Amino acid sequence: MKKLLLAAGALLVLAQADLSLAQDKWPSRPIKLVVPFAAGGNTDAVGRIAANYMTKELGVNVVIENRGGAGGIVGTDAVAKAAPDGYTLCICSIGSITIAPATEKLPYDPLSDITPISLLNTNPLILLVNPAVKANSVQELIALAKATPTGLNYSSSGIGGLMYFSAELFKSKTGAQITHVPYRGGAPATAAVIAGEVQLVFTNMSDAVGQIEGGKVRPLAVTTGKRSPAAPNVPTLAEQGIAGYHTESWNALFAPKGTPQAVVDRMAQIAAAMAKDPAVQRQMASFGSIAVANTPAEFGKMLREETALWANLVKQISGK
Repeated sequence: MKKLLLAAGALLVLAQADLSLAQDKWPSRPIKLVVPFAAGGNTDAVGRIAANYMTKELGVNVVIENRGGAGGIVGTDAVAKAAPDGYTLCICSIGSITIAPATEKLPYDPLSDITPISLLNTNPLILLVNPAVKANSVQELIALAKATPTGLNYSSSGIGGLMYFSAELFKSKTGAQITHVPYRGGAPATAAVIAGEVQLVFTNMSDAVGQIEGGKVRPLAVTTGKRSPAAPNVPTLAEQGIAGYHTESWNALFAPKGTPQAVVDRMAQIAAAMAKDPAVQRQMASFGSIAVANTPAEFGKMLREETALWANLVKQISGK
């Protein structure tokens, strides 16, 4: 019996050593980084910056795979169902993680089927008005919307998106009379303000910078807690008396549920270092984004809070 116990103990030690060796070898082949949108957008741009940085840090190729569809849901679902071996990761964004659960039934649970690793960047939204609108501040805009018999119109990329919900949150908090006019994307929605088809829009900073510089629109506020480096002279909504208002788009790194903790921790370390890299910061800033990072625990807490915020807002809008 003693010999059998010793033999079993030796086998256990060998098995643990083999497991440790296998873990130490990660990564030993290319890593797939899924971007759940078509090439060319903000998430894709962030994904390519991240893939390049991760390739240098890990010593293996990190390859982008664009899997667009259903506002990011198709690609996010593919990652949620992928093997949790550290070789499939996702650059997922706010829409398919914290907003979508409030508006539709998903084929995955964003809070349990995928593992949060770290934020990678944030994208402030900015409130723009057509230059003909007689408002030079948020409070003047609210007063104008309330005084106009038919109210004012705002554009967005469609019901359920962050542009739409940012405007509806503004409406909920201020009582401003604003009516939604949907467009096929963020850029067309911003162009509608320039053309005077609608009076205002809450748009991504990346769609606004050039238009502001050209004097085609008037910026009134940014939606984040702090001013944006891309528009430092534009005050926040909070600075103008809209307490508790904070919305921003973001992209972040996720892994399938069950991915080894050692892999999650290593990727979180890389994300933290990437956010501090001056070259990465410059690249992000070139399209109005801010490089950021947080720990898996901090990120998980943020996701739970943000999911509850959007769920409550949808209930307010629907009256349920």
